[in-house]
Amino acid sequence: MPHLLSEIQRLTHHPITMKSMSMSRMAILRTMFLFSACIGIGFACGDDSSLKEVFRHHFMIGGALNDELVSGKDPQAAALVERHFNSITPENVMKWEHLQPEPGKFTFEAADRVVEFGVKRGMFIVGHTLIWHHQTPSWVFQDSNGKPVDRKTLLKRMKDHISTVVGRYRGKVRGWDVVNEALNEDGSMRQSSWMMVIGEDYVATAFAYAHEADPSAELYYNDFSLENEPKRHGALRLVKDLQARKIRIDGVGTQGHYKLDWPSPAQVEQTIEAFAGLGLGVMITELDVDVLPYDIETGAEISMRTEFRAELNPYPTSLPPDKEQELARRYADLFRVFVKHADKISRVTFWGVYDGRSWLNDWPVRGRTNHPLLFDRSYRPKPAFFAVVQTARKIH
Repeated sequence: MPHLLSEIQRLTHHPITMKSMSMSRMAILRTMFLFSACIGIGFACGDDSSLKEVFRHHFMIGGALNDELVSGKDPQAAALVERHFNSITPENVMKWEHLQPEPGKFTFEAADRVVEFGVKRGMFIVGHTLIWHHQTPSWVFQDSNGKPVDRKTLLKRMKDHISTVVGRYRGKVRGWDVVNEALNEDGSMRQSSWMMVIGEDYVATAFAYAHEADPSAELYYNDFSLENEPKRHGALRLVKDLQARKIRIDGVGTQGHYKLDWPSPAQVEQTIEAFAGLGLGVMITELDVDVLPYDIETGAEISMRTEFRAELNPYPTSLPPDKEQELARRYADLFRVFVKHADKISRVTFWGVYDGRSWLNDWPVRGRTNHPLLFDRSYRPKPAFFAVVQTARKIH
């Protein structure tokens, strides 16, 4: 087996071989490649199970959708969503810059397509996101002269936006990421424009406005790196403050932008238990596993960027079998924790549908080829997919 793995790796990554090889030969080698990766981790690749069916007694399985998928331009991705997911989240089109790029001028067409896609298929639709410091136009925080607005003005703009957006999808969008990423890594409040103009109570106010706009919708706080203790403690304080104010909050989304070596299963478990201990639902909201090397610590801070270098892009065509196995083991370890705590978790959402559309191809290094999801660039299930399926069947 080691000889087979090394030979497949050599053939599928050698540039001259790749250019001269027939497409049928390439397909055979790709099949051998995936098969060898599966055998190396100890399970079969022939399982064609639906994720939503496999985990139907555990939690919902979701995906983040882009406009190409819901508008019919990517039908193979849409087919994957229909088969495997029972929950969807718009990746970008419900963020403020897309919905209200200019004062009072709402552009709902793309968001409407996502909602229509989900409603037609009976899916649980999550709105993402109402209040965030990124992808919010500068006009929101400025007056006509470009000067910072006062608290009263910004509160009115917040209320008008939330009331309009949540009200439009009332009864269709079942849950909202009301506030996204309000904390620094040390657990303190991020000094965003929302925080500096309104004050710390902007979070509670946003939740109150969302509840007023749709009293039946679930309301969530969403953030990354909550597996790190200081940030988790900050989020726990934030949630406890909302609860003390009698502000509705139904759950916390831990984004799940993970790496092959972070966080540990124990950290993931501690995070789930901590928020569930406050009587909240827990959701893994933006799951992917970054397989590429990195030279800066970014968490999932979208403003962080680093320059492209060849050594940061080691897998420009596909993952070698040993890395496929490592990714599969990593997903299996994570899902064993999720299944163990299925009584506390309502949803696991992947941030994307297949590798070709993952945001990690361009972040934090633009132009790389990443492989963080369960389906490859040809829409085929990877060994990680089969490893995830096995966790539902072997845990009990």
